[in-house]
Amino acid sequence: MPAKARLSQAAVEDRRQDVLKYVVERGEMRIDDLAAHFGLSLMTMHRDLDDLAGRDLLRKERGRAVAFPALTMETATRFREGAHREVKSALCAAAARRIRPGSTLLIDDSTTLYPLAGLLTEIDGLTVVTNSVGLAQRLTSASGASGGTARSGPEVTLLGGQYQGDFNSCTGREVTRGLSRIHADLALMSATAVHGGRLFHPLPEFVEVKEAMLGAATGSLLLADHSKFGKTATYCYGDATLYQAVITDSGTEPREVAVVRELGVEVETVPAEPRGS
Repeated sequence: MPAKARLSQAAVEDRRQDVLKYVVERGEMRIDDLAAHFGLSLMTMHRDLDDLAGRDLLRKERGRAVAFPALTMETATRFREGAHREVKSALCAAAARRIRPGSTLLIDDSTTLYPLAGLLTEIDGLTVVTNSVGLAQRLTSASGASGGTARSGPEVTLLGGQYQGDFNSCTGREVTRGLSRIHADLALMSATAVHGGRLFHPLPEFVEVKEAMLGAATGSLLLADHSKFGKTATYCYGDATLYQAVITDSGTEPREVAVVRELGVEVETVPAEPRGS
């Protein structure tokens, strides 16, 4: 009997994110029930849960996996950063092709945009303004890694304000006031949820930052993978017409794509994230 093919690290991470989502939606689960649900050996399930617990994504107790009460896919950076990594990279690559040298960019705190950090070092003369501590750190690190090249990386301005630990970013009056003094060429951001062409976020302070960024930029791009569509959250802040283009992947529900196009907004699609590849 041939040996079972070993999964790639990306496929293992996808599976662990699915396990995490399943536990979060139910609050807690018996470990043997989880193993049966996902068709895994008990040993493999324990390894997956040990990894998730080691990253403070859930608690592993005797015979049970328990979600943190405050953990939601919408608000926990440590959860969002690990989800759909390959498709996020593809979305960012598509967006980078639209960025002109010498531009001033506004980038929000969405983890969808983290892969942009390495790509922006390849474009000359950029200025990046962001409220995301995580993105600023990645931009600085990426620029340092390319220190031996002629490009020095973008100039980065971090907008300070009230620090939001779950998002590793800043919000509040200081951020929106700072944005009111800026004129940018392009704003790049994501959305927690998109339904029927409308945009949603669970927290009003982050809506205020997004609105301020859109008001400060001549053009704007929305990057959202298939998991963001067909959902809503507490606060609606307009629709896709706020953006000159929406970049998503081919896994997005066709009806959701059609609605955005009916609004007169360009939709660019990249291949859906491969699973198990």
